[in-house]
Amino acid sequence: MAERNGLVTLKGNPVTLEGAGITVGQKAPAFTVTANDMSAKTLADYSGKTLVLSVVPSLDTPICDLQTKRFNAEAAKLGSNVAILTISMDLPMAQKRWCGANDATNVVTLSDFKDRSFAQAFGLRIKQLGLLARALYVIDKNGVIQYEQIVPEVAQEPNYDDVLAAAAKAS
Repeated sequence: MAERNGLVTLKGNPVTLEGAGITVGQKAPAFTVTANDMSAKTLADYSGKTLVLSVVPSLDTPICDLQTKRFNAEAAKLGSNVAILTISMDLPMAQKRWCGANDATNVVTLSDFKDRSFAQAFGLRIKQLGLLARALYVIDKNGVIQYEQIVPEVAQEPNYDDVLAAAAKAS
């Protein structure tokens, strides 16, 4: 498996991302993740919509919590043609609990714990932790990646304005 170094740090310490990664302009790779009700969800389940993929290490950490709350608040402004999917390695039951405790009804939380299909497809698994790196993607309604932001420091928030502008442009 390919490995990428030098893209991401955790509290200043370099980490290794497993996988080759993707690039803007390519067709989004297929993946299967698990929904809060334990059903399998695929990229194809959201065809015809513009997608914002908000990738976080764990909803139970402060920055991931802030990021997901922010996208939950922003989702309504983007319109019904845009879906925000928050993907982490958290167990579906933990994601469901987090959504209930935070009244998160505008984002869809999905878990990559089972097959690591998303992590492999997008090259975002942190080798040292077994968690996903913090990243954002916008995929247009035709399934083409229009925007990528791999946050260089896992412990920092992403640039929200850039991803929201890319989502508005793609929808």
